[in-house]
Amino acid sequence: MRCNVARLGWAACMLAAVLVTGCGSTSTSTTSKKAAAKKAASALSTSTSSTSSSKGATSSIPPTSKIPAIAAQVPASVKSKGTYTVAADATYAPNEFIAGDGHTVIGMDADLAKALGAVMGLKINVVNATFDSIIPGIQAGKYDMGASSFTDTKARQKVVDFVTYFSAGTSFYTKAQGGTSLAALAGLCGDTAAVEAGTTEQADATAQDKKCKAAGKPAVSVLVYPNQNEVNLAVQSGRAQIGMADSPVAAYAVKQSHGLLTLAGQPYGTAPYGLALPKGNGMAKPVLDALRALMANGTYMKILDKWGIQAGAISDPTINGATS
Repeated sequence: MRCNVARLGWAACMLAAVLVTGCGSTSTSTTSKKAAAKKAASALSTSTSSTSSSKGATSSIPPTSKIPAIAAQVPASVKSKGTYTVAADATYAPNEFIAGDGHTVIGMDADLAKALGAVMGLKINVVNATFDSIIPGIQAGKYDMGASSFTDTKARQKVVDFVTYFSAGTSFYTKAQGGTSLAALAGLCGDTAAVEAGTTEQADATAQDKKCKAAGKPAVSVLVYPNQNEVNLAVQSGRAQIGMADSPVAAYAVKQSHGLLTLAGQPYGTAPYGLALPKGNGMAKPVLDALRALMANGTYMKILDKWGIQAGAISDPTINGATS
């Protein structure tokens, strides 16, 4: 999601940003420019893991044991698969991102998915996928669960079930030097905002663009990227004045930028994250009970503490708990 001084150095980081600068929006980029952006984003995503070498991010989570009463709730059709495939868009540190080995998905959601699997007696395989492909993948049977900072919304509940597990809002961030001041979502009029495809941030920025135009104000230029790495690069390079992301992710990006980025305005729209599951397949109840067990034995808070996002903890998980 951001440049890693220890691994790349700021010169290399800025070079990566320059590669993305010429890309244009994701809908108009050429193949070669997309390849350059993807390579730069991959390098930054991989390097992020080494910046997580603080005591919290490297502490291990004690093994979690199977709870027979909960494991018995898992449908036979799921047990027979052998492996429970969990999809995450691994560009959203500290919630989900790629480890230093270049392929392992790590972060809060990966840790939580593995702990839930242990309670339910399932072997978990966390795979990387683009955010806007996960819910369609669940519907198609490609993935068994989506653990990727999904906001539980009533619109998404039409096609998947959710088990809520975290609370987050949306935050804005900009360049620390030469950026823009922004107090609230309504202040986006006339600005260029970078967002990840398929997110609530994309929906919010697009809706605000319409409001600005209706009020006779300058439009919001919404740049949509396939992953959060490219959103961050767009802000660092100056192609976008404002980046938008979930509050823990925006705060982490600013922290890891070593002064290049700063938060702007105040977080808004606090809402629950939900683990996405196939609609009505019988897994919502065992996942909910497994989560409650992790909360009761302290594992849940240890995972959040590990990634420094304990402020988003909840105590009352539920099935399909969307607020809007």
